[in-house]
Order: sequence, then C-alpha cells, then structure tokens
Amino acid sequence: MPRESFFKNRWRSIGFAFKGLFLLIRTEASIKIQFFIALVMTALGFYLDISLMEWCLQFLAIGLVMGVEGLNTAVEKLADYVQPEYDAKIGLLKDISAGAVMVVSIAGAIVGLLIYLPKVF
Repeated sequence: MPRESFFKNRWRSIGFAFKGLFLLIRTEASIKIQFFIALVMTALGFYLDISLMEWCLQFLAIGLVMGVEGLNTAVEKLADYVQPEYDAKIGLLKDISAGAVMVVSIAGAIVGLLIYLPKVF
C-alpha cells in the first residue's frame, strides 16, 4: 500500500479534529455551557472594546478551558469503555481529570475578572 503524502495526512487529521470538535459541542453539556460563555465573553469584549493583549488572554483562557474539558471528556469515555462497572481506581482517575478542568476554569475566571472588573467599575 503506497504511503500518503504528508499534506494529505495532515488534511485528514484536521478533518478528524473538526469531527471531534463538533461531536463535543453536539453531545457534551459542559462544552455547550462553556461555548455559550465563550460567545458571551466575546460579545462583551467587543462591547467593552478590550485591548489586543486582553483579547489574546481571553482567547487563551477560553481555549485552555475548552481544550482541557475535551480531554476530560475523552478520559471519562475511555474509562467507561475500559471499565463500565463502578471501580474506585477509575473513579479516582475521573476525579483527577475533572480537577484539571476546575484548575483551568478558575484560572480562566480570574483572567476574565482581571479584564472586565476594571472596565465595569
């Protein structure tokens, strides 16, 4: 079987990534909520005319939160596939994964507060 070209392979990988993104947004409630919050924060950014650096920080925070949430979802789905019954070790892994989401969510909220509180008050 002939090898695919590098570019064809990358293009296919991008297609899989978009498929995963749309699957996340369509099926996961937490991502839907975070996507809605991202849209609200983006609209607020336009309304309050945030700076370029603030845009960079905001999008970095949004991307980190949603990206880690996606990884958390993957960990949970894999854990459920490997062990469909309750297992304390699997539960610990899921808790750690959810904790990672909480860490970046708190950091993202702090970034949002640092950007928007001075503009509102």
